Amino acid sequence: MSAPRPEAPQEPAPAEAYEPAGPAPLGVALELTGHPAVDAGLARLAEVDHLPADGHLEVYEDVHRGLRAELTSLDTHPAPRPHDNRS
Repeated sequence: MSAPRPEAPQEPAPAEAYEPAGPAPLGVALELTGHPAVDAGLARLAEVDHLPADGHLEVYEDVHRGLRAELTSLDTHPAPRPHDNRS
């Protein structure tokens, strides 16, 4: 009686090559705030719809800087106006 012969290892089938999907819009609606600098930042965010993922960080950081600057500007108060002491 002969021993069962082990089967030869089968080579895996070659993997199919897939191309990564290109940038696709998220479809998020842009709602204007009425503050020009904030609206400009929101419009800049829409640019990421057309960029590969490795380009998103630069846009996000740019918009973040702009929004922080706008918020900081809200904390600055205008200098008091001098009173007119004419009588």
